[in-house]
Parts: sequence; C-alpha cells; structure tokens
Amino acid sequence: MRNLLLTMTALILAGCEVGPDYEQPKLDMPKLSDKEEMSIFKSQQWWSVFNIKTLNKLEEQALKHNADLKIAIANIDAAKAAAGVAQGDLLPQMAVSGNGTKAYISAKGKNYVPGVTKRNSLDYLGTVGMSYELDFFGKYRRANEAARAQLLATRAAKDAILLTITSQVAKNYFLIRALDAKLAIARRTLRTRQQTYNVYKSRFRSGYCTELDYLRIESEMASVKTTVLGLEDTLAKAETSMSVLLGCSPRLFMERKTSPDQAIERLKIPNRVPKGIPSDILNRRPDLLQAESRLIAANAKVGEAKAAFFPSISSTGAFGVESKNLGQLFTPGRDAWTFSGGINLPIFTGRKLTSMSDAAKANYRAALASYEKTVQIAFKEALDALVSNRKSREIVVSRTRQVNALKRSYEIAKKQKEAGLIGLIDLLDVERGLLSCEMELTTALQDQLNAVVDLCKALGGGWKRF
Repeated sequence: MRNLLLTMTALILAGCEVGPDYEQPKLDMPKLSDKEEMSIFKSQQWWSVFNIKTLNKLEEQALKHNADLKIAIANIDAAKAAAGVAQGDLLPQMAVSGNGTKAYISAKGKNYVPGVTKRNSLDYLGTVGMSYELDFFGKYRRANEAARAQLLATRAAKDAILLTITSQVAKNYFLIRALDAKLAIARRTLRTRQQTYNVYKSRFRSGYCTELDYLRIESEMASVKTTVLGLEDTLAKAETSMSVLLGCSPRLFMERKTSPDQAIERLKIPNRVPKGIPSDILNRRPDLLQAESRLIAANAKVGEAKAAFFPSISSTGAFGVESKNLGQLFTPGRDAWTFSGGINLPIFTGRKLTSMSDAAKANYRAALASYEKTVQIAFKEALDALVSNRKSREIVVSRTRQVNALKRSYEIAKKQKEAGLIGLIDLLDVERGLLSCEMELTTALQDQLNAVVDLCKALGGGWKRF
C-alpha cells in the first residue's frame, strides 16, 4: 500500500501523460525520386498545366460554388469548435453568480422561537467561483491532442475533396470535348450515308439497283443515326453533370458554343511529365495526410482511455460577499469564501473502462490498417498514372497513323467504286472502319488528357520542375 501511495504521489508531482506517444508507422517504401526533382503547385491550381482558359474558368467556378466543398468547409468549422471545446477543458472554469433570498417563517412552525426567530429575513449573495480538474494523467491533454489531429484530418479531407472535384471538372470538360468531336464525325458520316441512301433509293425505284443494296444502305444510315442519337444523349448528361460540379443551373449549358480552339485534337498535352514518384508524396496527397491525422487522433484516444483508470483530482473555490441589505453588499467585512478539493478513483465500473480502452485500441488498429491501405492505393494510383501517361501517348500516335491510312484507303475506295472496280459493300466496309477508327482516336485523345489529370491527382495536385 505504501509503495502504491508513493507511486501515485510521484505521478501526480510529475504530471505525466499515460498512453503511447505517436510514432509514424514504418512502411516498406519503393525507391522514390529526389525531393528536389519536382514541387507541388503551392496554389493547388494543377490544371494550369493544360493552359486552357475555358478549363481555368470552369475550375474557378467549381471552387466557388460546388456544394461538396461548402460541406467540407462547414465540417472544418465544426472541427475547430470541437478543438476549442477540448482546449477549454484544460483551463480553469470561472463563473459569476448572484442571488437574493427572502424567507417567511410561520409562527406555528417548529423552527420558530418567539422573541428569537425573525419571521421575515433577507439575504443577498454574490460570488465568483472557479473549478479546475488537475490533469495529472493527461486525460484532457490526450483529448486535446485527438481533437487537434481530427481538425487536421478534416482540413485534409477538404483538400482531398477539392482535388477530387477539380479532377472531375477537368475530366468532364475533356469528355464534353471528346463527345463534340465524336458527334461531328458521326454527323459527317450520317450526311454521307444520307446522300448515298437518297441516290440508291432513286435507283431502286427506277430499277437500276437491287433491293439488297438499297436495304444495306438504309441499314448503314440507320446505324449511324443511332450512334448520333446515343452521343447526343451522353453529351446532354455530361453537361448536366458539369452543372452540378460547378454548382450552377443546367440552363447555362443550353446555348453552349464550341470554339475551334476547344476541339479536343487542338488541346495541348504537357510535354514535361514526371517519370517517377517524388519522395515527399506522403506529404503531398491530402488523403494520406487525412489518414495519418486520424491515426494520430486514434492513438491519443488510447491514452485518454487509459487515463480514465487513474484518479481524477478536482478543486473548487468561490469568493464573494453576503449581506442582509442589498445596499451594504459590497461594504467591508461582508466577505464569504469556500474551497473544496476532491479525488475520484474508479474501483468497480462493470468493465466499462476496460471496454472503452479495448475499443480505443481496436479503433487505433483500424486507423493503422486504413493508413497502410491508403498508402498502398496512393502508390498504385501514382504508378498506374505514370504508365498510362506513357502508353496513352503511344496509343494516340498509333491511332493517328491508322486513321491517316484509312482516310487514304477511303479515298481510293471511292474512286474504285466510281470506276466499277469494287462493289458497294467494299466501300461501306472501308467507310465503317474509318468511322470506328476516328471514334477510337478521339477516345485515345481523351484518355491521354485524362492520364495527365490522374497523374496530377496521384501526386497530390500537380508538379512543377525546378
């Protein structure tokens, strides 16, 4: 018993914090590039690598009006308030109070003594009180540590949402540009098929072509018409999705006009793209910062749960003045004060404290696993984006050569058809192949732009060479 008392006395005098101090987990990291090789955009305007004025305006509007960002900012304010509450628990609590009491005692009551007890009495009391729980074992300090870490996690969550939204705006913009290009290709092909259909319709009625050729032309025209309708539907949905991202009415897109400079084949791809993963990627990506902040908070909660097993020591004091006459309340000699101290040591709680400690430890393990998974996903996304950047450029080059070859083949096939060297079916096969390949080239251009977006996002917001 004596040793226990000596140990408790030493702990009280030292004012220690129970529970483990946070240490960053050691992970098996791949070989990374030098930190000096690239730097994150301090302004976080990673989309400026494309140098597209229209995209810049869309991103600015999304940052001002997007609903998800407004929610994230409100969450930060709530986390700040929670951190303020935790900070307040570390400080003494003071309050001013005052009251007046008027009492009347019945002459027939047991407390009434004739000639001694006054039946009417007045009493006025004004006090300044202070209460403080001594945080010897760090319960409130650990709670404050957890609240501050949670605030950092909330701020990182907002940055992660910002990065996601701006990436979605960019990808949606490139999708609209790609759909515009595909629609132009499909409508051009439809006009050609319509003209061919009209010619063969006239010939069929005049008996100069077979019904089989006429029906094939009609089928090809209907097929392209279906493609046009499908693309128009997809484009309309892409525009309404953009309006949600921008936080504005879809009406703003109803009379949209595409300038020639916005054509997807004229959008510039950044030439200088990183070839490796920067060594400071753990400090770049907001989702990693968020996951680690949550881990710090969970670690602090373990200490807070452990501190609950130790005694809580509190002191309460009040100083004031008391008088039977309100006008004499603040005259000398009316002083009144009280002071009390207390200690509370849990003995039996029905395993409540043990269960709370077990829950805190389990939450820490879950936060640790979540952090490790977030790191794994971060490197996967970065590596995938680096590969996609290289391969998407090669695919565009290959598709471009294929389109050029098919365009030349189509011109030759038309001349051979006019000369009677090949039949209608041969020409339609070449035309169908050209349409398909042009669509695929447009998709490849979109994929190339999206690969840059994915790399910017994977690196935590773009890059800038020194």
